Amino acid sequence: MNVFAAAMDRIFANPSMAVAALWISAATSDERPMRVIRRAPDRITEFGAARFVSDTTMVDVRLSDLSDPRPGDLIVIGTDSFTIQGEPTRDRERLIWSLDLRPT
Repeated sequence: MNVFAAAMDRIFANPSMAVAALWISAATSDERPMRVIRRAPDRITEFGAARFVSDTTMVDVRLSDLSDPRPGDLIVIGTDSFTIQGEPTRDRERLIWSLDLRPT
């Protein structure tokens, strides 16, 4: 394990940084518990001369916890359910998925 992967494991284990979540496959209904880091960046969308700012919900999850997320899969965090929208992206080291979510 490289140093960066070990650091990511510590970050995802920290209760101040990551929370427990459940992934549910849209295709097979398989379930897998995991830990995620929640983010809520503003997204700016331009339409002609106008710019719209909207809230987003994103999570980061380790590839070791979730190898193949797909659009339409469900992520449950506490009592909140979200659907993965768009294609998941990986970081440069290929250790972390970034998932764009929408409330279900």
